[in-house]
Amino acid sequence: MKKILYTLWSVIIILSLTIYCSVIQNNNKISYAEIDLSPTSKSALLMEYNTGSIVYEHDIDKRLPIASMVKMMTIYLTLKNIADENLSYSQKITTTENASGMGGSQVFIDPYVSYSVEDLLKSVIMASANDASVALAEAISGSEEAFVNEMNNVAKELGMNNTLYANCTGLPSPQQYSCARDCAVLLKKVIEYEDYHKYSNVWIDELVHPSGRKTELVNTNKLVKYYKGCDCGKTGSTSEAGYCLTASAKRDNLRFISVVIGAKTGKDRFKESTDLFNYGYANFENKQIVSKDKDVEQIPTNNCRQEFCEVIPSEDFFAFDRKGNKSSYDLNYDIPSSIGETKKGDTVGELIITKDGNVIKVITLISNNDIQKCTIFDNFKKIVSEW
Repeated sequence: MKKILYTLWSVIIILSLTIYCSVIQNNNKISYAEIDLSPTSKSALLMEYNTGSIVYEHDIDKRLPIASMVKMMTIYLTLKNIADENLSYSQKITTTENASGMGGSQVFIDPYVSYSVEDLLKSVIMASANDASVALAEAISGSEEAFVNEMNNVAKELGMNNTLYANCTGLPSPQQYSCARDCAVLLKKVIEYEDYHKYSNVWIDELVHPSGRKTELVNTNKLVKYYKGCDCGKTGSTSEAGYCLTASAKRDNLRFISVVIGAKTGKDRFKESTDLFNYGYANFENKQIVSKDKDVEQIPTNNCRQEFCEVIPSEDFFAFDRKGNKSSYDLNYDIPSSIGETKKGDTVGELIITKDGNVIKVITLISNNDIQKCTIFDNFKKIVSEW
């Protein structure tokens, strides 16, 4: 009996040690990607800007209140109207009592006086001003209600399928919601406007009212001051939405967009956004595959003054990948065997980039020099020189 008990006890010890060692080994194998990067938030996402690749996600399509992150659409539509020349930065907007009476975060605009579009837009981007948001909405569409209809139409056009706007400020409304994926898609569009960055990465400024009164503007996105590379974003916080932040950071040629919705505290949203960015920069990279300055091909010309036409890609191409991956890319030039009269910048072919046999990018090829057709005199000179 003692031998049997001893044998059973030995088996138990061996099994326990085996399980323990297995747990230790598995724990050592856990990559940073498997760690929860958003421990307090209801939803979180990390997206690479150029490709739209999502490298971390947590309930990214869940419909949630997003508080003042709604103003990203207000900012986008304002920038779009300026680009379309329906508005100008210097244009004056006469404010209404409705706009100046908005509660929540505000810059205390006066009613029935004129502010420039630039000052109002800056107040929204930096200080998340509800009053300035409504003033812009009324100027663009005539009323906030009409502006909200446009917000929802544009959201559909952008494929933001889990977003519904009820106002242009993000003030609480039971009908209003969005999701992390849609917030990232929208900030990606906003970032395309260079003028946005004139204000998005400024830490402190001021709004000078027509009366001479001044309101200090402090950027609500603390990461623009404290996180290397962060140059834009939009915060939001209400009791129902919790603490939210959509932000973007760029280091060298790699830009990420992070979204945190429903964090428990303001400190948590900044920490979790920082963790997302840190994960991205520690584990991924952009490798330059095509350079519009270096990748030059030559096409022989046909009866032209220039012997060759230089062909270059119309844009650079960077491949987003996990660090350490040794992916290979094939470049296939679809160009004519010879070319005639051509102007610099004309399209002359395509560069097809493939990976593992799959096309991942097609880049237009353009002429890098003017190609002029030979005249009769040119041909005569050529005959004489070869005589």
